[in-house]
Amino acid sequence: MKLSDDKIAERISEYTGWKVEKNALVKTYTMKSFPDAIAFVTRLAFDAEAADHHPDLLVKYRKVTVTWSTHSDGGVTAKDFDGVAKSEAIAAGLQKSS
Repeated sequence: MKLSDDKIAERISEYTGWKVEKNALVKTYTMKSFPDAIAFVTRLAFDAEAADHHPDLLVKYRKVTVTWSTHSDGGVTAKDFDGVAKSEAIAAGLQKSS
């Protein structure tokens, strides 16, 4: 179920660097290297596949833009915030191990 704008604003405030753009949650991560960027995308892809909920991903060298939206519901849902939490956890793990 699509979340209200107020609920989205409340929940997104829990995360650093995320913003709302065109009915989606968006953040660009900057990794230490291109291999770290690809590792991030790969790890996120496996988690997204397991959850059967997939982000849009854009890789530009060390930068990875992640966009979460539930297209079938026409906007942001709780599933997208689950994806945001996974994205943050994977990125934090890579930054500690790099």
